[in-house]
Amino acid sequence: METTRRSFIITAGLAAAFPGLAKAAVQATTRGAQESLSLWYEQAAAQWVEALPVGNGRLGAMCFGRIAQERIQLNEDTLFAGGPYDPNNPLSLAALPQVRALIDQARFSEAAQLISSSMMGVPKTQMPYGAAGDLLLDFHGLSGGTAYRRWLDLDTAISATRFSDGKTQYKREVFASAADQVIAIRLSATNGLLNFDLSYRHPLKANYGVTDYTGAKATAAAAPMPWDYREPLRASERPSSLSVRADGADALLIEGRNIDAAGIPAALRYAVRVQALGDGSITPRDDRIEVRGASTVTLLVAAATSYVNYADVSGDPVGTVRAQTAAAAAKPYARLRSAHVHAHQRLFRRLSLRLGSGAPDPRPTNQRIAVAEQQPDAGLAALYVQYGRYLLLSSSRPGSQPANLQGLWNEGVNPPWGGKYTININTQMNYWPAESANLGECVEPLLRMVEDLSVTGAVTASKSYGARGWMAHHNTDLWRAAAPIDGPLWGMWPCGGAWLCQALWDHYDYSPDSAYLRRIYPLLKGASLFFIDTLVEDPQGRGWVTSPSISPENEHHKGVATCAGPAMDRQIIRDLFGWTLKAHALLGDSDAAFAAELEAKRARLPPDRVGAQGQLQEWLEDWDAGAPEQKHRHVSHLYGVYPSEQINVRDTPELVAAAKVTLNTRGDKSTGWATAWRLALWTRMGEGERAYAILQGLLGPERTYPNMFDAHPPFQIDGNFGGTAAILEMLVQSWGGEIRLLAALPQAWPEGSVRGVRARGGVELDLDWSQGKLKQLLLRGQPGQKVKVRHGEHLTEMTLDAKGRARMQ
Repeated sequence: METTRRSFIITAGLAAAFPGLAKAAVQATTRGAQESLSLWYEQAAAQWVEALPVGNGRLGAMCFGRIAQERIQLNEDTLFAGGPYDPNNPLSLAALPQVRALIDQARFSEAAQLISSSMMGVPKTQMPYGAAGDLLLDFHGLSGGTAYRRWLDLDTAISATRFSDGKTQYKREVFASAADQVIAIRLSATNGLLNFDLSYRHPLKANYGVTDYTGAKATAAAAPMPWDYREPLRASERPSSLSVRADGADALLIEGRNIDAAGIPAALRYAVRVQALGDGSITPRDDRIEVRGASTVTLLVAAATSYVNYADVSGDPVGTVRAQTAAAAAKPYARLRSAHVHAHQRLFRRLSLRLGSGAPDPRPTNQRIAVAEQQPDAGLAALYVQYGRYLLLSSSRPGSQPANLQGLWNEGVNPPWGGKYTININTQMNYWPAESANLGECVEPLLRMVEDLSVTGAVTASKSYGARGWMAHHNTDLWRAAAPIDGPLWGMWPCGGAWLCQALWDHYDYSPDSAYLRRIYPLLKGASLFFIDTLVEDPQGRGWVTSPSISPENEHHKGVATCAGPAMDRQIIRDLFGWTLKAHALLGDSDAAFAAELEAKRARLPPDRVGAQGQLQEWLEDWDAGAPEQKHRHVSHLYGVYPSEQINVRDTPELVAAAKVTLNTRGDKSTGWATAWRLALWTRMGEGERAYAILQGLLGPERTYPNMFDAHPPFQIDGNFGGTAAILEMLVQSWGGEIRLLAALPQAWPEGSVRGVRARGGVELDLDWSQGKLKQLLLRGQPGQKVKVRHGEHLTEMTLDAKGRARMQ
């Protein structure tokens, strides 16, 4: 239903994140707190970034809500280009000592040239993520409508449209069912009939409305797609691999192939099946379905590829989509809808959030975004959090692929930056809110990707570095490529795999479980082994460093990023070694020599340094003041502040002060995801007013599209997830063995409440505040568990009772 208010509280029970580890699912009950959980609009989507997303982790759709020609744009999360391939450069290992020698001699440009010619992956790019095409529903006799409204209800995960034409009222609902693995489209007409043709349009290249993907010339308002409102492709326009035909008495079957890219041949087959059920005449005719004289129609859409895993493409997509649509068609629509809503709410309703005490804002969502920077809107910030949770649930569920650069949704075969996995910040940021936002299950696809990379990345470690263990550079794709790509300025960075391990460790830290720890320990140990073998002594005696590397993706001198031992590398490796040592001790690993070597090397990683300008140094040398781009989007060396906790206000105030100097130089507003990172950093340092000012910019029209997708620009979903995590951090932080309440609460939010936010140690919190002060707190965890809670200057140790609860008022 399209109501814009929900009331619920999240109660008891801790939920471990993955199947097989779950103790109990957390369910919602009803109580007082009210929050707006609807995006809504008074007009149809004119462009893709106005359409509304639905997804079940694996299948996604963008719903345009158009009256005369509805467009449902489809995605399936394994529909990448290419096929299994080995990207490792056979010249890399021989070039490695020469590159290191050039770096030691400060001949950085020459080192970069040798890296470019001998160490980059083959090809120098990876495979892009593609769209699965469009369903076009052309309605006869409809050209306008009154009382128009479309919305996305986050609580039910249903996108809907309603309008009237004369005496006839029309309503459409779309959802992506995790329970039944289909997209369901329900069309109804009251006091009238439905007459429409359904056809399929093969995906093309999309116009993203930018000329420079760095954002320098980009605008958030993407141009309308040149192929909107087009007729379906004529037979002569279709790819030779595309087949569209009737499949039984009420269905359309589409079969096709993915595309090749960068010399890697297409290896995937895909299928889309649409089955129509209704009370009128339903007739497949060649490449379309005709529906006539119906009052209610349900379209069931399944999509699949032949992808089995990164090395196996022998699946049967046609058999899969036929089975899925047939199974769904055997159930009444009400049952499909109910199962979908239940599966969604079981996870989504764990957390509620209210900021401020006013009634929900009555304006359409696009109007609120348009003035967000000028008119503070606490409800919009709360909606942003719940939308981020919705997007994560919709694009990363157990069994799916991880959320990519656009989550799950992508319009064409040419997404920005390939729509793949950029693992020097963007993929990691996708999962920043997973634990605190009480959606730990969503990390499971990332865990499986890291398990895949531990295999493919072991080949890269051996072939390119002569090392044990596994690693990955700054990007990967469906085929789990681990070699460096793009060029030395971006790709020659060895810490992508190590940083991915943080999400795996965080999941353990938030939901301690020995079985899960045993699963991730080989990944931590393998990532650590790589650095044990590849760290080199700094020639100036400053300790163990990576070489070659970069500080993503920043130049220290004009045109050159190549270096040894940048701050981010040292910080990530310090964390990685620390997590591995903790797991080693907790699991009783008998390999004492490994632990001793790890401890010794960790102790000799160069510490963070403060430069001559008082800034936190990005490199071992004090190059910051002369770096060409003083407002660079990446703030890589501040990893130690957030998402790590190595640099913090309690233990390292002098380094926090240096980090603030760096952030003041970089500026508050950048690309969408980089703005979200700045927001998280100021939040972690307890600067609520500065964080709030940055948040206003993130919520405004330069960084948020009308459908609330993050604007890099163009669309990149990590800003949504980074912003979600940061807003929750303004209320509850969990680091250094403490839970910090209202640590960065801005004056603009004097009142509010949050239910179901998670903290490290397996603790869940309900929190209310009034006049900027804590009003009441409820903790849930294990009976007898001791929890340190800090509010302002006061640190209290609370002991959970026999029911695993403790209350403070």
